[in-house]
Amino acid sequence: MSDKRKKRKPGFVSGTAVLFALAIALLSFSAIGSTRAALTFYSETYTAQIDVQSIGVSLLENGKIVGYRDYTHADNVWNQASGELLVLPEGEEWQIGKTYAESLSVRNSGSIDEYVRVKLYKYWVDKDGNKLPHLSPAMIDLHLTNNHWIVDDRATTARMGEDDPRDGEMIVLYYDSPLAAAGEGGVFYETEAFIDSVTIKSDVVTKVTETRSTDADGWTTVRTVYDYDGASFVVEAEVDAVQTHNARDAIKSAWGVDVEVAGDGTLRLR
Repeated sequence: MSDKRKKRKPGFVSGTAVLFALAIALLSFSAIGSTRAALTFYSETYTAQIDVQSIGVSLLENGKIVGYRDYTHADNVWNQASGELLVLPEGEEWQIGKTYAESLSVRNSGSIDEYVRVKLYKYWVDKDGNKLPHLSPAMIDLHLTNNHWIVDDRATTARMGEDDPRDGEMIVLYYDSPLAAAGEGGVFYETEAFIDSVTIKSDVVTKVTETRSTDADGWTTVRTVYDYDGASFVVEAEVDAVQTHNARDAIKSAWGVDVEVAGDGTLRLR
């Protein structure tokens, strides 16, 4: 009996949908849509007792502001904006296995000191933007710097090491130091980068599903489908800021975690 093999050509990630959301005390919102999606706000309620008269936070990509939300107490308004992220040069496409420099950090754009939390989400979607939960978020490698950033292992669902059985989409990080407000001359203070590169792992091309079918004449057709063919990866980030005043209670109320704050302001999860 002869075998007749039919194989699809290897597929590549079709694009990058990068969605970023910011969240400040008394603020919560998300990002929806496709690549270059604008931020969509859904709520401005919060249970924490927090002084927001001059709080603000900005997300930086490679040293440039790509999104911010600042509260102006005098006008009682939020000033906000968002931009594009991970935009490749025209004509260039994302390549599997290639590491792209991508430094993401946070700036205190308000006028009071604050603590900062970042939530990272990574997952795969089809051409219509529907999540593909059977595809591994671990194939989206966001390289953490671990430079003053604490991973909340209890809240994190993503794989954090080769032997880690988790394969969820979320990583939760806390900056371990208070982020000072702007000083004299408008000098703004920023965190260290929480990631410094993005890579789609080469392993995606080895993930295949093979099916066999035999017709009435005894010919067997082997069909190989590349699991990630036609999929796009999504990375989301949420940035929260909480005042340093009465920090333990404010963080517990806003973020639901217990922390210890040292005399120099250094933060530690309990």
